[in-house]
Amino acid sequence: MAVVEISVVPLGTKSPSVSHYVAQALRILEQAEGIKYELTAMGTVIEGDLDLVLPLVREMHEITFSPEVQRVVTTIKIDERRDKNLSMKGKIEAVKEKL
Repeated sequence: MAVVEISVVPLGTKSPSVSHYVAQALRILEQAEGIKYELTAMGTVIEGDLDLVLPLVREMHEITFSPEVQRVVTTIKIDERRDKNLSMKGKIEAVKEKL
């Protein structure tokens, strides 16, 4: 299991707003099975098997291109543990326990 954070940023749009493009990318995750995700103010966190998540990340990057958008910068962080189960909720709880 992996927790992946992705931020997809189209460059060269006619507007400073990119929420339309973010919504396009999130539709990829909405249609995916076996994937949990959470939209945050600065990116999207995805939880799932890395073999399932990585092709979705590629789709999220690709869907952002259009005749108007010829450049997309996608930032990806991957946290994968092989010694125990990993989840978004578990990562947050581990920090809160230490506060």
